[in-house]
Amino acid sequence: MNTNHERYQTLADLPKTLPVFPLPGALLLPGGDLPLNIFEPRYLEMVASALSGERVIGMIQPRNMETEGDLDAHEELSESDLYEVGCAGRITSFMEVEHNQVQIILSGICRFKIRSEVKSKSPFRVVRADYDDFLVDLTDENDTIGDDRERLLESLRRFLDARSMQADWDEIREVSTTTLINTLSMIGSFTSGEKQALLEAPDLKQRTRTLIALADMSTGSEDGERVVQ
Repeated sequence: MNTNHERYQTLADLPKTLPVFPLPGALLLPGGDLPLNIFEPRYLEMVASALSGERVIGMIQPRNMETEGDLDAHEELSESDLYEVGCAGRITSFMEVEHNQVQIILSGICRFKIRSEVKSKSPFRVVRADYDDFLVDLTDENDTIGDDRERLLESLRRFLDARSMQADWDEIREVSTTTLINTLSMIGSFTSGEKQALLEAPDLKQRTRTLIALADMSTGSEDGERVVQ
């Protein structure tokens, strides 16, 4: 179940504009928790701004991994491409640490598409968010994937065996379906494109099948299929 389910139940509960944190390889999913260590001044300002308002930040991946976030000759943010789809998350934990750093946890609320970018004097980017295609994220999707859960566990077993890794299977089987899928998706050693495919999967069932395919590809299983071009 989405950890923010009670607070965010309808489209009207979601902020229309979002500060965005473009971070290569970072995957936040609805109902998942993403720990972040913030140290760049502009993103420290972004966190402070979010904490003084709705506490919501949009996580999104840049398409251009090398130049995203660089300042141009006028000390303004470059217009590097971002993926169209990201995930809004609420700051549910905040801790100041040494050397002008903060540690936060973002809890995923709902995915969004960038409708447009907002002109702002802030050093961080702000976008208008369109959630219409992802309102399923505001519902409880647990245990709605049927036999695919067993297929996922079998793919996970092959994946761990191929790497001589051990797991507490009794504990894994007790974990909710959404938590299991979110955790495996977020901690898996997938490419940015593969993580984007997991993020953009229409629903929990399709995300599960995408995750199975990725796990099977990594082990050379005959059941694997190419899901990212």
